[in-house]
Amino acid sequence: MFVIEAINVHTALPKILRELEVCGIDHESRNGPVRLFPEPVCVEYRYPTQRVLFWEQRDANPFFHLFESLWMLAGRNDVEFPARFSKQITQYSDDGEILHGAYGYRWRNFFTFDQIDAIITALQSNPDCRRQVLEMWYAPADLGANGKDIPCNLVATFQILHGRLNMTVFNRSNDIIWGMLGANAVHFSMLQEYIASSIPVSVGSYWQISANAHVYRNDLYERCRPISDNGPEPLRRTRWDPYQDWAFLDLRPLFNGNSKAEWDQDLERFMEGQREGMETEFFRHVAVPMYLTWETHKENPEAAFDFADQIGAADWRKACKEWLKRRKFWTQKQS
Repeated sequence: MFVIEAINVHTALPKILRELEVCGIDHESRNGPVRLFPEPVCVEYRYPTQRVLFWEQRDANPFFHLFESLWMLAGRNDVEFPARFSKQITQYSDDGEILHGAYGYRWRNFFTFDQIDAIITALQSNPDCRRQVLEMWYAPADLGANGKDIPCNLVATFQILHGRLNMTVFNRSNDIIWGMLGANAVHFSMLQEYIASSIPVSVGSYWQISANAHVYRNDLYERCRPISDNGPEPLRRTRWDPYQDWAFLDLRPLFNGNSKAEWDQDLERFMEGQREGMETEFFRHVAVPMYLTWETHKENPEAAFDFADQIGAADWRKACKEWLKRRKFWTQKQS
Protein backbone atom coordinates (compact mmCIF):
# COMPACT_ATOMS: atom_id res chain seq x y z
CA MET A 1 0.00 0.00 0.00
CA PHE A 2 1.16 3.51 -0.83
CA VAL A 3 0.83 5.93 2.11
CA ILE A 4 0.73 9.70 1.58
CA GLU A 5 0.95 11.81 4.74
CA ALA A 6 -0.07 15.43 4.33
CA ILE A 7 -0.99 18.42 6.44
CA ASN A 8 -4.00 19.12 4.25
CA VAL A 9 -5.44 18.50 0.79
CA HIS A 10 -3.47 21.35 -0.77
CA THR A 11 -0.12 19.83 0.22
CA ALA A 12 -1.30 16.30 -0.58
CA LEU A 13 -1.78 16.95 -4.30
CA PRO A 14 1.90 17.50 -5.26
CA LYS A 15 2.95 14.59 -3.04
CA ILE A 16 0.59 12.09 -4.61
CA LEU A 17 1.36 13.28 -8.14
CA ARG A 18 5.07 12.78 -7.41
CA GLU A 19 4.44 9.21 -6.25
CA LEU A 20 2.23 8.56 -9.27
CA GLU A 21 4.97 9.75 -11.63
CA VAL A 22 7.52 7.45 -10.01
CA CYS A 23 5.46 4.38 -9.10
CA GLY A 24 2.35 4.54 -11.29
CA ILE A 25 1.62 2.36 -14.28
CA ASP A 26 -0.27 3.12 -17.48
CA HIS A 27 -3.49 1.23 -18.05
CA GLU A 28 -6.67 1.27 -20.11
CA SER A 29 -10.11 1.88 -18.60
CA ARG A 30 -13.67 2.07 -19.90
CA ASN A 31 -13.27 5.86 -20.00
CA GLY A 32 -9.87 5.96 -21.66
CA PRO A 33 -6.20 5.65 -20.68
CA VAL A 34 -5.27 6.18 -17.05
CA ARG A 35 -2.19 6.23 -14.89
CA LEU A 36 -2.81 4.34 -11.67
CA PHE A 37 -1.15 3.05 -8.56
CA PRO A 38 -0.57 -0.73 -8.72
CA GLU A 39 -1.60 -1.07 -5.06
CA PRO A 40 -4.15 0.60 -2.76
CA VAL A 41 -3.42 4.14 -1.63
CA CYS A 42 -3.95 5.69 1.80
CA VAL A 43 -3.91 9.48 2.11
CA GLU A 44 -3.86 11.00 5.61
CA TYR A 45 -5.00 14.57 6.15
CA ARG A 46 -3.75 15.67 9.57
CA TYR A 47 -5.78 18.88 9.45
CA PRO A 48 -8.79 17.99 7.31
CA THR A 49 -10.62 21.25 8.00
CA GLN A 50 -7.93 22.87 5.83
CA ARG A 51 -10.00 21.58 2.94
CA VAL A 52 -9.54 24.09 0.11
CA LEU A 53 -7.30 23.59 -2.94
CA PHE A 54 -5.50 26.69 -4.23
CA TRP A 55 -3.42 25.30 -7.10
CA GLU A 56 -4.10 27.41 -10.19
CA GLN A 57 -3.31 24.44 -12.44
CA ARG A 58 -6.09 22.40 -10.80
CA ASP A 59 -8.61 25.27 -11.09
CA ALA A 60 -10.90 23.72 -8.47
CA ASN A 61 -14.39 25.22 -8.35
CA PRO A 62 -14.83 26.24 -4.68
CA PHE A 63 -18.52 27.00 -5.16
CA PHE A 64 -19.29 23.52 -6.43
CA HIS A 65 -17.23 21.88 -3.70
CA LEU A 66 -18.88 23.74 -0.81
CA PHE A 67 -22.46 23.69 -2.05
CA GLU A 68 -22.36 20.04 -3.07
CA SER A 69 -21.17 19.29 0.48
CA LEU A 70 -24.11 21.21 1.96
CA TRP A 71 -26.44 19.38 -0.43
CA MET A 72 -25.04 16.11 0.91
CA LEU A 73 -25.43 17.11 4.56
CA ALA A 74 -29.04 18.00 3.73
CA GLY A 75 -29.58 14.38 2.61
CA ARG A 76 -30.64 15.22 -0.94
CA ASN A 77 -30.36 13.35 -4.22
CA ASP A 78 -31.80 15.81 -6.75
CA VAL A 79 -29.64 16.82 -9.71
CA GLU A 80 -30.99 20.35 -9.96
CA PHE A 81 -29.19 21.91 -6.99
CA PRO A 82 -25.58 20.74 -7.61
CA ALA A 83 -26.05 21.29 -11.37
CA ARG A 84 -26.36 25.03 -10.68
CA PHE A 85 -22.64 25.03 -9.96
CA SER A 86 -21.45 22.34 -12.38
CA LYS A 87 -23.66 21.19 -15.23
CA GLN A 88 -21.31 18.27 -15.79
CA ILE A 89 -22.93 16.42 -12.89
CA THR A 90 -26.09 15.89 -14.95
CA GLN A 91 -24.30 13.28 -17.08
CA TYR A 92 -24.24 10.98 -14.04
CA SER A 93 -28.02 10.90 -13.65
CA ASP A 94 -29.92 8.02 -15.25
CA ASP A 95 -33.19 9.97 -15.50
CA GLY A 96 -32.06 13.60 -15.41
CA GLU A 97 -33.71 14.17 -12.03
CA ILE A 98 -31.90 12.23 -9.30
CA LEU A 99 -28.49 10.71 -8.65
CA HIS A 100 -28.67 7.02 -7.81
CA GLY A 101 -25.57 6.99 -5.59
CA ALA A 102 -25.95 10.42 -3.94
CA TYR A 103 -23.89 10.10 -0.76
CA GLY A 104 -25.91 12.50 1.36
CA TYR A 105 -29.17 10.78 0.52
CA ARG A 106 -27.64 7.48 1.54
CA TRP A 107 -26.30 9.02 4.74
CA ARG A 108 -29.64 10.37 5.85
CA ASN A 109 -32.58 8.82 3.96
CA PHE A 110 -31.84 5.82 1.76
CA PHE A 111 -31.69 3.24 4.58
CA THR A 112 -34.96 4.48 6.16
CA PHE A 113 -33.13 6.18 9.05
CA ASP A 114 -30.55 8.93 9.52
CA GLN A 115 -27.17 7.19 9.85
CA ILE A 116 -25.41 10.43 10.79
CA ASP A 117 -27.70 11.16 13.71
CA ALA A 118 -27.42 7.54 14.86
CA ILE A 119 -23.60 7.78 14.86
CA ILE A 120 -23.66 11.06 16.78
CA THR A 121 -26.01 9.63 19.40
CA ALA A 122 -23.94 6.46 19.80
CA LEU A 123 -20.63 8.33 20.22
CA GLN A 124 -22.20 10.74 22.70
CA SER A 125 -23.33 7.74 24.72
CA ASN A 126 -20.08 5.79 24.38
CA PRO A 127 -17.03 7.73 23.09
CA ASP A 128 -14.97 4.51 23.07
CA CYS A 129 -17.31 2.75 20.63
CA ARG A 130 -15.63 1.29 17.54
CA ARG A 131 -18.79 0.17 15.75
CA GLN A 132 -19.79 3.42 14.05
CA VAL A 133 -19.82 2.67 10.33
CA LEU A 134 -21.53 4.93 7.80
CA GLU A 135 -22.72 2.96 4.78
CA MET A 136 -22.88 4.23 1.21
CA TRP A 137 -22.70 1.00 -0.79
CA TYR A 138 -25.86 -1.11 -0.94
CA ALA A 139 -25.30 -4.45 -2.68
CA PRO A 140 -28.94 -5.09 -3.75
CA ALA A 141 -28.97 -1.81 -5.65
CA ASP A 142 -25.31 -1.44 -6.63
CA LEU A 143 -23.63 -4.81 -7.15
CA GLY A 144 -23.74 -5.63 -10.84
CA ALA A 145 -25.76 -2.51 -11.68
CA ASN A 146 -25.14 -0.70 -14.97
CA GLY A 147 -26.20 2.79 -13.90
CA LYS A 148 -24.20 5.98 -14.37
CA ASP A 149 -23.79 6.76 -10.67
CA ILE A 150 -22.62 3.75 -8.68
CA PRO A 151 -21.00 4.81 -5.37
CA CYS A 152 -17.21 4.94 -5.40
CA ASN A 153 -16.94 5.63 -1.68
CA LEU A 154 -18.25 2.59 0.18
CA VAL A 155 -18.19 3.14 3.94
CA ALA A 156 -16.72 5.55 6.48
CA THR A 157 -15.81 4.68 10.06
CA PHE A 158 -15.67 7.07 13.02
CA GLN A 159 -13.72 6.60 16.24
CA ILE A 160 -12.80 8.99 19.04
CA LEU A 161 -9.25 8.93 20.40
CA HIS A 162 -7.87 11.45 22.90
CA GLY A 163 -10.92 13.65 22.44
CA ARG A 164 -10.57 13.84 18.65
CA LEU A 165 -12.88 12.28 16.05
CA ASN A 166 -10.90 10.29 13.47
CA MET A 167 -12.49 9.21 10.21
CA THR A 168 -11.47 6.56 7.67
CA VAL A 169 -13.18 6.43 4.27
CA PHE A 170 -12.91 3.31 2.09
CA ASN A 171 -13.16 3.72 -1.67
CA ARG A 172 -13.27 1.19 -4.50
CA SER A 173 -12.11 3.47 -7.36
CA ASN A 174 -11.01 7.09 -7.15
CA ASP A 175 -9.96 9.74 -9.64
CA ILE A 176 -7.12 11.41 -7.74
CA ILE A 177 -7.47 14.90 -9.20
CA TRP A 178 -11.25 15.27 -9.55
CA GLY A 179 -12.43 13.05 -6.70
CA MET A 180 -9.96 12.06 -4.00
CA LEU A 181 -8.03 15.34 -3.75
CA GLY A 182 -10.81 17.47 -5.15
CA ALA A 183 -14.46 17.18 -4.23
CA ASN A 184 -14.15 14.22 -1.82
CA ALA A 185 -11.70 16.02 0.46
CA VAL A 186 -14.31 18.73 0.97
CA HIS A 187 -17.35 16.43 1.20
CA PHE A 188 -15.94 14.11 3.81
CA SER A 189 -14.02 16.64 5.88
CA MET A 190 -17.25 18.64 6.25
CA LEU A 191 -19.07 15.46 7.25
CA GLN A 192 -16.32 14.73 9.79
CA GLU A 193 -16.47 18.25 11.21
CA TYR A 194 -20.28 18.14 11.35
CA ILE A 195 -20.25 14.90 13.37
CA ALA A 196 -17.37 16.02 15.61
CA SER A 197 -19.05 19.36 16.36
CA SER A 198 -22.34 17.64 17.14
CA ILE A 199 -20.86 15.29 19.75
CA PRO A 200 -18.92 17.67 20.53
CA VAL A 201 -15.22 16.77 20.19
CA SER A 202 -12.30 18.09 18.14
CA VAL A 203 -11.65 17.04 14.56
CA GLY A 204 -8.91 14.42 14.25
CA SER A 205 -7.25 12.87 11.21
CA TYR A 206 -9.00 11.84 8.02
CA TRP A 207 -7.73 8.78 6.14
CA GLN A 208 -8.87 8.04 2.59
CA ILE A 209 -8.13 4.48 1.45
CA SER A 210 -8.66 3.78 -2.26
CA ALA A 211 -8.33 0.34 -3.85
CA ASN A 212 -7.86 1.88 -7.30
CA ALA A 213 -6.41 5.39 -7.31
CA HIS A 214 -5.89 6.80 -10.79
CA VAL A 215 -5.84 9.84 -13.03
CA TYR A 216 -7.13 10.06 -16.58
CA ARG A 217 -4.38 10.99 -19.01
CA ASN A 218 -6.06 14.16 -20.22
CA ASP A 219 -5.35 17.89 -20.38
CA LEU A 220 -6.12 18.40 -16.68
CA TYR A 221 -3.52 15.83 -15.69
CA GLU A 222 -0.93 17.44 -17.93
CA ARG A 223 -1.68 20.86 -16.40
CA CYS A 224 -1.31 19.50 -12.86
CA ARG A 225 1.85 17.47 -13.37
CA PRO A 226 4.20 20.47 -12.94
CA ILE A 227 3.07 21.06 -9.34
CA SER A 228 4.51 17.71 -8.27
CA ASP A 229 8.04 17.48 -6.90
CA ASN A 230 9.04 16.17 -10.31
CA GLY A 231 7.74 19.29 -12.03
CA PRO A 232 9.78 22.08 -13.63
CA GLU A 233 12.13 23.85 -11.23
CA PRO A 234 10.36 27.25 -11.38
CA LEU A 235 7.15 25.71 -10.11
CA ARG A 236 8.94 23.64 -7.49
CA ARG A 237 10.42 26.80 -6.01
CA THR A 238 7.01 28.44 -5.77
CA ARG A 239 5.19 25.55 -4.15
CA TRP A 240 3.48 26.91 -1.07
CA ASP A 241 0.73 26.23 1.40
CA PRO A 242 -1.47 29.25 2.14
CA TYR A 243 -2.67 27.59 5.34
CA GLN A 244 0.87 27.73 6.69
CA ASP A 245 1.74 31.15 5.28
CA TRP A 246 -1.14 33.01 6.89
CA ALA A 247 -0.29 33.94 10.48
CA PHE A 248 -3.89 34.59 11.54
CA LEU A 249 -6.07 32.44 9.35
CA ASP A 250 -9.80 32.67 10.02
CA LEU A 251 -11.27 29.33 8.92
CA ARG A 252 -14.73 29.81 10.42
CA PRO A 253 -15.71 26.42 11.92
CA LEU A 254 -19.06 25.01 10.85
CA PHE A 255 -20.79 25.46 14.21
CA ASN A 256 -18.58 28.10 15.91
CA GLY A 257 -20.67 28.22 19.07
CA ASN A 258 -23.99 27.39 17.44
CA SER A 259 -25.91 24.23 18.27
CA LYS A 260 -26.56 21.38 15.87
CA ALA A 261 -30.27 22.23 15.90
CA GLU A 262 -29.56 25.83 14.89
CA TRP A 263 -27.15 24.75 12.16
CA ASP A 264 -29.57 22.14 10.78
CA GLN A 265 -32.35 24.72 10.69
CA ASP A 266 -30.21 27.16 8.73
CA LEU A 267 -29.15 24.37 6.37
CA GLU A 268 -32.80 23.59 5.68
CA ARG A 269 -33.56 27.27 5.09
CA PHE A 270 -30.58 27.64 2.81
CA MET A 271 -31.52 24.63 0.70
CA GLU A 272 -35.06 26.00 0.40
CA GLY A 273 -33.66 29.18 -1.13
CA GLN A 274 -33.56 31.55 1.83
CA ARG A 275 -30.61 33.93 1.91
CA GLU A 276 -31.63 36.16 4.81
CA GLY A 277 -32.43 35.69 8.49
CA MET A 278 -29.80 33.03 9.13
CA GLU A 279 -29.05 32.33 12.81
CA THR A 280 -25.61 30.77 12.45
CA GLU A 281 -22.33 32.49 11.66
CA PHE A 282 -21.36 29.93 9.04
CA PHE A 283 -24.41 30.55 6.91
CA ARG A 284 -24.47 34.32 7.44
CA HIS A 285 -20.78 34.88 6.76
CA VAL A 286 -19.72 31.98 4.54
CA ALA A 287 -22.48 30.12 2.70
CA VAL A 288 -24.74 33.08 1.86
CA PRO A 289 -22.04 35.48 0.57
CA MET A 290 -20.51 32.62 -1.43
CA TYR A 291 -23.88 31.86 -2.98
CA LEU A 292 -24.46 35.54 -3.82
CA THR A 293 -20.98 35.68 -5.35
CA TRP A 294 -21.80 32.74 -7.57
CA GLU A 295 -25.25 34.03 -8.47
CA THR A 296 -23.81 37.38 -9.56
CA HIS A 297 -20.59 36.44 -11.31
CA LYS A 298 -21.88 35.81 -14.83
CA GLU A 299 -24.05 38.92 -15.12
CA ASN A 300 -21.92 41.33 -13.11
CA PRO A 301 -18.37 40.11 -12.47
CA GLU A 302 -17.30 43.25 -10.59
CA ALA A 303 -20.26 42.99 -8.20
CA ALA A 304 -19.33 39.34 -7.65
CA PHE A 305 -15.94 40.45 -6.31
CA ASP A 306 -17.75 42.75 -3.87
CA PHE A 307 -19.78 39.82 -2.55
CA ALA A 308 -16.64 37.67 -2.39
CA ASP A 309 -15.01 40.24 -0.12
CA GLN A 310 -17.82 39.57 2.36
CA ILE A 311 -16.98 35.85 2.69
CA GLY A 312 -15.88 35.48 6.31
CA ALA A 313 -13.71 32.38 5.93
CA ALA A 314 -10.26 33.39 4.65
CA ASP A 315 -9.65 30.17 2.72
CA TRP A 316 -12.99 30.14 0.87
CA ARG A 317 -12.69 33.88 0.21
CA LYS A 318 -9.23 33.47 -1.31
CA ALA A 319 -10.29 30.48 -3.42
CA CYS A 320 -13.44 32.21 -4.71
CA LYS A 321 -11.64 35.42 -5.65
CA GLU A 322 -8.85 33.57 -7.43
CA TRP A 323 -11.40 31.45 -9.32
CA LEU A 324 -13.23 34.63 -10.39
CA LYS A 325 -9.97 36.25 -11.48
CA ARG A 326 -9.16 33.28 -13.69
CA ARG A 327 -12.59 33.51 -15.32
CA LYS A 328 -12.15 37.24 -15.87
CA PHE A 329 -8.70 36.70 -17.40
CA TRP A 330 -9.95 33.98 -19.75
CA THR A 331 -12.91 36.09 -20.83
CA GLN A 332 -10.67 39.04 -21.61
CA LYS A 333 -8.20 36.81 -23.44
CA GLN A 334 -10.95 35.35 -25.64
CA SER A 335 -12.28 38.80 -26.49
